[in-house]
Amino acid sequence: MNTPDFKETNPTHYAKQVAFTAVVLTFLASCRKQDVTYGLDDFQLYQDSSEKDKLKSSEQYIKILYTQLFHTPPTENYLAELSLILTSIGDQEMAREIVVSNFFNNASVSLPTVQEMNADIPTFVEDTYRNFYLRIPSEAEKEWVTHFITDHPNMTPELVYFAFALSNEYLHY
Repeated sequence: MNTPDFKETNPTHYAKQVAFTAVVLTFLASCRKQDVTYGLDDFQLYQDSSEKDKLKSSEQYIKILYTQLFHTPPTENYLAELSLILTSIGDQEMAREIVVSNFFNNASVSLPTVQEMNADIPTFVEDTYRNFYLRIPSEAEKEWVTHFITDHPNMTPELVYFAFALSNEYLHY
C-alpha cells in the first residue's frame, strides 16, 4: 500500500514551506562576512603650542600619559585611584609629580635606553615632541634640547620624559 505524499495531502502547507525555505536560503546566501579593518586614524600635528587652549582633565592626563609610557591603557580601577590622588591633593603640580614619578618607578614602563637616546639625539628630541606635544619642534627648540642633552652627560630618557610630562604645554590640548 502506497501512502500519499505530504505535498499531495496538504498542498497549501507544502507551498508555504517551500516559499519559507526559499526565503531562508536567499537570506543565508546574501549574508557574507564583511572585511573589517581596524587601525588608527591619522591625526594632525599641531603647528605650535599656541593652538592648544583646552586644559586636560585629570583623567585625560593620566590616561594619555599612562598609555604613552606603558603602551596600554590603564584599567578603570587604577585610573579611578590615580584620579582620586590628583583631585585630593591641593597642589596639582606636586600631585602630578607624584603620579609621574610613580609611573617611572614601575618596571613595565617603556623607555628608550640612554644608548638609544645618545645614538641619535635630534631624532630622539623630535620623537619626544611628537609623542608628548603632538607637534614637530621648531628648529630653536630642537637645537636647545639637543644641546641640553649633549651638555649634561647624566641626562636620561626618563628625565627628559619627566620634564615633558610635567610641562605646561603637556597639560593642554
